[in-house]
Amino acid sequence: MDKLKLELKQLIINTLELEDITPADIDDDAPLFVEGLGLDSIDALELGQALKKQYNIKPDANSEQNKQHFASLTSLAHYVQQQQ
Repeated sequence: MDKLKLELKQLIINTLELEDITPADIDDDAPLFVEGLGLDSIDALELGQALKKQYNIKPDANSEQNKQHFASLTSLAHYVQQQQ
């Protein structure tokens, strides 16, 4: 799981071009959106596309569960692990 979390942190940084952020700066349990990392809905779309490309999974854009899956890095890692 730690390896997956590190991969996801790097994916977020590269996909969203977060130049001043390192993997160590991303708290596993902090919110990814609004607070915490401060991502927005456009970032969510870009991240969804990156997950599709990297892990061959496609989050359902209309699913209420997406908020739970994308709540933190830990929840995102669990989601990716479940989908593989």
